[in-house]
Amino acid sequence: MTDATTDTGNAAAGGGPLVRAVRERGITTVTLDSPHNRNALSARLVDELRQALDAAAADDGTRAVVLTHTGGTFCAGADLSEATAPGAATAAPLGLVRLLRDLVELPVPVVARVTGHVRAGGLGLLGACDISAAGPAASFAFTEARLGLAPAVISLPLLPRLDPRAAGRYYLTGERFDAAEAVRIGLVTLASDDVDAGLAPVLDGLRKGSPQGLAASKKLVTAEVLRAFDRDTAALAEESARLFGSEEAREGMTAFLERRAPRWAR
Repeated sequence: MTDATTDTGNAAAGGGPLVRAVRERGITTVTLDSPHNRNALSARLVDELRQALDAAAADDGTRAVVLTHTGGTFCAGADLSEATAPGAATAAPLGLVRLLRDLVELPVPVVARVTGHVRAGGLGLLGACDISAAGPAASFAFTEARLGLAPAVISLPLLPRLDPRAAGRYYLTGERFDAAEAVRIGLVTLASDDVDAGLAPVLDGLRKGSPQGLAASKKLVTAEVLRAFDRDTAALAEESARLFGSEEAREGMTAFLERRAPRWAR
């Protein structure tokens, strides 16, 4: 990869790529560029993101990846417009697991840069990143329980890193919280009024790392997360598929898309 923009999508598939990548001074910035659906984790976006990560890992000039976004939402989680399609209940969780594991196993550090909202599965992306920074407009919420779902496969990278009492609260209530609270509970590394200024010393440090040193150091800090993947992937993917295929989840997702309260809301 040269110091230039790379598009990983197929424009013929509809409207151009959903993920863009550019390298500058050793940092490959990978941008989620699907603002029309709040950068939801559609099958196409997940595939393009995995391609971009593979390309960055193969690039000798990349010392770190910055994962960021266009629009006011970093990632809204699952693409609910796809979630009720035949086979989606099984395919989507497995696709997300592969993406999350890619992020954790990537031999270069991955840094999330968040200046907007993060919901549900989008929080799994943050959990899989090595470092994350959030600006003042960032907000976070585990909204799955309100849809008849649960943060199943995203728990693989999240639970080894989150404060357990905070996970117990926010998994259950779906409350929105800010960047300062995200730092407190271990979801985010740093919060800053100027996210790029906050990230500057982090990226400068990563540029000085050797490829071998960065890869070996990352293995040390991700070992517990990968043990969770090895131990729990099958059970959590099965649970996610069961929930997505349930009548209650169909009601929750349909209600969300129709902008109404689900039948159980009080």
